[in-house]
Amino acid sequence: MSKQTLTKKQKEVKGKRLGFFERYLTIWVAICIIIGVLIGQLIPAIPRFLSKMEYAQVSIPVAILIWFMIYPMMVKIDFDSIVAVGRKPKGLIITLVVNWLIKPFTMFFFAWLFIKIFFGGLIPADLGKEYIAGAILLGAAPCTAMVFVWSYLTDGDPGYTLVQVSINDLILLVAYAPIVMFLLGVSDISVPYDTIFLSVILFIVIPLAAGYFSRKYLIRTKGLDWFENVYLKKLGNFTIIGLLLTLIILFSFQGDVILNNPLHIILIAIPLIIQTFFIFIIGYGWAKLWKVEHSIAAPASMIGASNFFELAVATAISLFGLSSGAALATVVGVLVEVPLMLTLVRIANSTRHWFTKA
Repeated sequence: MSKQTLTKKQKEVKGKRLGFFERYLTIWVAICIIIGVLIGQLIPAIPRFLSKMEYAQVSIPVAILIWFMIYPMMVKIDFDSIVAVGRKPKGLIITLVVNWLIKPFTMFFFAWLFIKIFFGGLIPADLGKEYIAGAILLGAAPCTAMVFVWSYLTDGDPGYTLVQVSINDLILLVAYAPIVMFLLGVSDISVPYDTIFLSVILFIVIPLAAGYFSRKYLIRTKGLDWFENVYLKKLGNFTIIGLLLTLIILFSFQGDVILNNPLHIILIAIPLIIQTFFIFIIGYGWAKLWKVEHSIAAPASMIGASNFFELAVATAISLFGLSSGAALATVVGVLVEVPLMLTLVRIANSTRHWFTKA
């Protein structure tokens, strides 16, 4: 490939990532957070109405918006290429080792270190234990839905990301309860499997089927060139719009939590933030050392960095109660995740050249 051609391609990729929404995404996120909190405080009937549209701790309105975020990636999947995933096992190995052998235990360590030791004088001991428990519930649940968004924003390989998430979900079914039981020191735990199964159906099966059938139909009727150069480009902003609307809904639910517990939210957020960056650095750095291509490395490191917060919140409520410190800690995980993950997206995109093939 000539230098001129490479430069042109680089400009095209850069232009794709620096569109109007992407360029000012941090500003839009901040505005949507503020709008969400204001709606929750000034028009509480809206979040009360939306909260009724929930099943197994999964918000149906949020699920619909997540479809908007995930579908553009699902429709890009060339299903014939999925069979090639087995020839590139490094990304899967990184994801599985980080998610199941490292992340739950480092989450426990950072939560214990900060909440019990550093902040012990600011947080009552019994409440601190519940905060640590909530952090554990987050750490043992790698992301299922939103990772497709982060993968899309980093130009991740959609087929490989699908396989990564699917395998993690299978492991989640059998490993979540034992890990949580071990770290919490409890002998019995009731895992809300309905939340897991519903999330898999809503966030993987449905958008995957929609992407598969619409892709086949559009390519057959309109042609591959129209599909790639017209249809996919029109979908470009759907992911960002869905993300911003999701933020408004989530923060309209959590306005009271933010305003009534500002100090404890900050104290809980600190170890969660450190854990997120720590896990990302491990996965991303490992991928670089192993010479994994960027389209696999970025999603692989972000699956562990983000959390399956629906499952964590549902488990915290079932074990400790709705008003418990554990439930609050899992909600803080929701509050900090999107801004944190967008930061990691920017880092991944700005370090893409680290993974340039020879």
